Amino acid sequence: MDPNELSEAGHQLANTAIDLVSTWGLQAVGAIAVLIAGRWVATRAGKLTRRSLTRANIDAQLIPFFGQAAHYFVLAVVIIAVLQLFGIATTSLVALVGAAGLAVGLALQGTLSSFAAGVMLLVMRPFKIGDAISVGGSTGVVEEVSIFTTTINTFDNIQIIIPNSSVYGTTIKNFSANENRRIDLTMGVSYDDDLGKAISIIESVLAADERVLADPAPNVAVAELGDSAVDIMVRPWVAASNYGRARSDLTRALKEGLEAGGCSFPYPQQDVHLATPSDAG
Repeated sequence: MDPNELSEAGHQLANTAIDLVSTWGLQAVGAIAVLIAGRWVATRAGKLTRRSLTRANIDAQLIPFFGQAAHYFVLAVVIIAVLQLFGIATTSLVALVGAAGLAVGLALQGTLSSFAAGVMLLVMRPFKIGDAISVGGSTGVVEEVSIFTTTINTFDNIQIIIPNSSVYGTTIKNFSANENRRIDLTMGVSYDDDLGKAISIIESVLAADERVLADPAPNVAVAELGDSAVDIMVRPWVAASNYGRARSDLTRALKEGLEAGGCSFPYPQQDVHLATPSDAG
């Protein structure tokens, strides 16, 4: 190729590069600036929404959801603004989103499922912030319900984050939903003990504990005849907030009360009979 032609091609390439920079350079710089500012505004919008809802005494379970919704809404507006800087019309964007909707839906199936489950959790309200629940194999106190996840703290203070799809799609045990809970205990006494006396002692122990409710009344009765002991079922009712401590205290008080009343707690035992073979005749 002729040197003059090379020089002319180089000039054309340089002019093209200058035109591209002059045409799109400012848009690119503006887009970056809008993205940075928009991200900051989105974060501030989320925090402001949370703060405003907290001051308005809105249900604590709704605050994280609406806070994140405000954050992502601002981000969506920012992305549309950036696209418009490059001359992409919103109608074209809608068409593009519609065309890619199926692929995105398949790729984000789990995320969209968690979002839908989060909405249902807020609508159905199977639990609220501060409730003790068991879900997805984890047990703890609900700390937050966000758009995509539910956060609980276990009783040994371990944070567990569960996708909402796994929460709404499984069995939920809410230990805080009802005002009262029943404690189920079994006390085994010896076959030689006086059952009437043992039951009377148990009833006295229950009556002495102020946390045990009179209505519904405790249920104390012989449950079954075990291999080594007579099992007495003890079923008092307490306020749900007192359940854990009351169960522990009553277990100890019942053992000590029965022992003080002369009852015994037999250990599992087994009778073994040895047969001596007869002498060969």
